[in-house]
Amino acid sequence: MEGKDPAKIIKDGLSKTLVFYYPLAGRLIEGPNKKLMVNCNGEGILFIEADANVELDRLGDSIKPPCPYLDLLLHNVPGSDGIIGCPLLLIQVTRFRCGGFAFGFRLNHTMMDAYGIKMFLNALSELIQGASTPSILPVWQRDLLRARSSPCITCTHNEFDEQIESKIAWESIEDKLIQQSFFFGNTEMEVIKNQVPSNCGCTKFELLVAFLWKCRTIALDLHPEEIVHLTYLINIRGKSLEFELPPGYYGNAFITPAAISKAGLLCSNPLTYAVEMIKKLKDHMNEEYIKSLTDLIVIKGRPELSKSWNFIISDNRSFGFDKYDFGWGEPIFGGVPKAVSLISFGVPVKNDNGEKGILIAISLPPLAMKKFQEVVYNLTLRNVEGANIISKM
Repeated sequence: MEGKDPAKIIKDGLSKTLVFYYPLAGRLIEGPNKKLMVNCNGEGILFIEADANVELDRLGDSIKPPCPYLDLLLHNVPGSDGIIGCPLLLIQVTRFRCGGFAFGFRLNHTMMDAYGIKMFLNALSELIQGASTPSILPVWQRDLLRARSSPCITCTHNEFDEQIESKIAWESIEDKLIQQSFFFGNTEMEVIKNQVPSNCGCTKFELLVAFLWKCRTIALDLHPEEIVHLTYLINIRGKSLEFELPPGYYGNAFITPAAISKAGLLCSNPLTYAVEMIKKLKDHMNEEYIKSLTDLIVIKGRPELSKSWNFIISDNRSFGFDKYDFGWGEPIFGGVPKAVSLISFGVPVKNDNGEKGILIAISLPPLAMKKFQEVVYNLTLRNVEGANIISKM
């Protein structure tokens, strides 16, 4: 691929990919009760070509979350970032002086989730490299997750349980947040694992989420009686026989169960306390919970997730954003470029020694971030030679 223009090749590939994913070239309209629909008018997506008069290597670790160059690598076209009547997809290809390039991708999340993005980018990669059709054809069929004929909320949905005073308290500091990323490799995870019984029965990522939730709550220095939330985004594909989705389904297919605790209990108890709360979230992974959540969205008209001291976490490690090959080989980094307010993402990275691990960007006010860093260090990193915080913005 040496000497070939990545912007031209990717743009041509997008024109072919959008034939199969044609709803993405339309615009959203809103019906009764905030019901969203796609007007497949073919207005198209936004595509940006850019050039950077610098070598890609000069960016170093700064391409990892939180990336300080995000506004340059993914330009926000004025008027393009709304929900209704706006382009559903924005892509930017930035060419670097050395011949490398960056592929920036922003979409309207109402259209697809991380699995859907994976499908779309796989199709783009295949069509760029000569395929006539994607190996997995996209399936719309949003009625597969429709509400019941008589919608009824039958489960507790703590992720929408808003406490007005707590929401106001968070929103008052939201524009003052800074970000830092923390790398957790095998050694760091082993230190955390030693803080819980060997038979705790949780996954490595669940253990890390429990650890981060506790550290984050300690850093916020809340009143012991304050209620804190942990919302854990979980993919439902393959988890329910009744909601069995075809492989090509690229719409949103995740649930958002939340754990709640008094801040004092979470901070003062051993890590096992938070782990057990996260394990209980697995109990929500059943057909009745999915039906109840689907009905709630219809009844309450797309409510927002709670901002009441909520920590929202999404595991993006399995979607292969660091593996997409458009003909030039695998990228040196691929994944969500930063945390978004109270939402953090787990992305796979390698550290300077080539060790694979999980990178998590956290957003907190400056004083809370300083305390969070100290808490994390005291509980793990002081026992790990060479462990460090990756970046800050």
